[in-house]
Amino acid sequence: MSTREEIISGFYNQVDEDSRLQNNRHGQLEYTVTMHYIHRFAAPGSKVLEVGAGTGRYSIALAKEGMDVTAVELVEKNLDVLKQNSRGVDHISSFQGDATDLGRFEDQAFDITLVLGPLYHLYDAADIHKAIDEAIRVTRKGGVILFAFLSVFGIMYANYLSGDWAEGQEENFTKDYKVKHFKEQLFTGYDIVEFEKLFEDKPVQWITTTGTDGVLEPIEVRPDFEITDEDFPAFVDWYLAFSEKRELLGATNHLLYICRKQ
Repeated sequence: MSTREEIISGFYNQVDEDSRLQNNRHGQLEYTVTMHYIHRFAAPGSKVLEVGAGTGRYSIALAKEGMDVTAVELVEKNLDVLKQNSRGVDHISSFQGDATDLGRFEDQAFDITLVLGPLYHLYDAADIHKAIDEAIRVTRKGGVILFAFLSVFGIMYANYLSGDWAEGQEENFTKDYKVKHFKEQLFTGYDIVEFEKLFEDKPVQWITTTGTDGVLEPIEVRPDFEITDEDFPAFVDWYLAFSEKRELLGATNHLLYICRKQ
């Protein structure tokens, strides 16, 4: 039976993760909104840890802004691209590692911790809580942590409205509509309240839960879909005005849970 690490690496070895946040409007929106929230809490000189850094889109951009960035990535292929992309960039170091074990880092070492991918691919409750606890441990008191996660409803809308709905329903829900989490899903989604409850007994104060890409992914496949370069900045401003609205969160694919360490 394949391990979680083998399943994840097998997927990312076949896709172009480096272009994911550039080549379509939902990726561009996700990147822009996520950077908006990072900049709300981080500034030049901040010590930033990104766990699950992928090919370094966020880490490299933040290092170029003068932040002291440490990037951790599980998938060797992604880490190789990150290292290549960050050549000549100051204030960034990168390591291979798993979100469930950040033992190379001391307690309270970072001002801001970004966990922008690992919780898409953690399924066992013990591993999920290990990743959350490790991110909290390495963040200083008063520091801010951003956890990215997926809406199970966003997954359904994005991946199964155009076909195979019954298959997607069986993969993501039990017969009585409880949300499933298992490693063969590859990407696992949450009910919004379910995800927030993971933090009930953690030493953090909730700041907000926000969407980062709205409903763009499932509608971007339509042949009549278009947001022009001229309209996109206005669309981003409009989306940011409503991205935290509770009634919109479930339909969003990618989200952020943002909290402050107490």
